[in-house]
Amino acid sequence: MERQEAAAMPPKDIEFNHVIVYVKDVKTSLDFYRELLGFETIEEYGEGYARLRSPKGNTTIALHQAERDEPPSKGRRVVMYFEVKDLEGFCRKLARRGVKFDQMPEPMPWGWKHAYLRDPDVHELSLYRAGKKRFEKTPPMTKPSD
Repeated sequence: MERQEAAAMPPKDIEFNHVIVYVKDVKTSLDFYRELLGFETIEEYGEGYARLRSPKGNTTIALHQAERDEPPSKGRRVVMYFEVKDLEGFCRKLARRGVKFDQMPEPMPWGWKHAYLRDPDVHELSLYRAGKKRFEKTPPMTKPSD
């Protein structure tokens, strides 16, 4: 009974804080997140773990060394979303630094603009701009006509 009551009343003070990303090489990933996306290093433990803080806000990413014989993404698919105020300008800067995009910024049917790219371990990243729409319901999407 207690478990059902707890599920019915979720805490109001919960906030997303942290994600662990399993990577082939922590140093390579550190360079990517620090140099290209502006994350700040909080701590590093040897060559197998590092924790970084987002350039804005309080969220953090931990980079964790994957097992040597296991590809980082096997069974652990990670897609990360980062909202960027000047999306087009930021993507142009990254492209000038050699970052390859799967998709440059484009308006999506749900009203946000998204760009898609991969980190050194091919985890998918979406750089997006939603603004006020981030906390609004998505408008009904229409099917393309034949």
